[in-house]
Amino acid sequence: MSAIFSGYRNLEELIAFFPIDNAAGEVTPNLDVAPAQEIWAIIQDGAENRLDKFHWGLVPFWAKDVSIGNRMINARAETIAEKQCFREAFKSRRCLIPADGFYEWKTKKGMKQPVFITLPDRKPFAFAGLWETWQKTDDTDSLYKSCTIITTRASESFSSIHHRMPVILKPQVYDKWLDPGYQNAVELVELLQNDIITELESFALEKQTGSAHHIDPSRTEAVGKAQQTTFDWPELRETSREE
Repeated sequence: MSAIFSGYRNLEELIAFFPIDNAAGEVTPNLDVAPAQEIWAIIQDGAENRLDKFHWGLVPFWAKDVSIGNRMINARAETIAEKQCFREAFKSRRCLIPADGFYEWKTKKGMKQPVFITLPDRKPFAFAGLWETWQKTDDTDSLYKSCTIITTRASESFSSIHHRMPVILKPQVYDKWLDPGYQNAVELVELLQNDIITELESFALEKQTGSAHHIDPSRTEAVGKAQQTTFDWPELRETSREE
């Protein structure tokens, strides 16, 4: 998947859609969420679900430094339970990463067309993710919180755009996914296959220079069905880094 997505809304709207008991700061919209940025994720911290900030790009607790996070922005659902970089976090440090949509490239007649992908009902959704904390051995004040977004094989509705897609969880499994006490790896892998949203809708964008503005899907129509809309957006990054 492309290394850029659109999130968030304000805290009140997030609370309306996601299981959040408290937040670690003020939530402001970010339409250009990119790797290495601090992004909002929901974790279960004891008895509460907390919305907190994590650097996008997972840094395992055993890493020598945080640079490994540059190639850990995604984790494959098919191998997540076995990969050394992810298996410990998969057991008990799972998170939800709220978003409104994400960006990708669609090849059409030899040209690459940037598209915005969202749910047909335009509601916010949650990527399945993992989180970690990392500390320098000799520095107790160096706590670094990081996360990754899980990907899977593209669904039929998405395969014409890319061969992989982020795992978007169904709301009914949010609590199970967040529960650190739930550690049945076989069932968790099945959850990533069976309890996900696969029907997505895409909208064509027109590359232009300038500042970013929120996409209004009411002014666009699905790719291939109607006229494209003009959207001021920096060059989309064609990067996908996952283990």
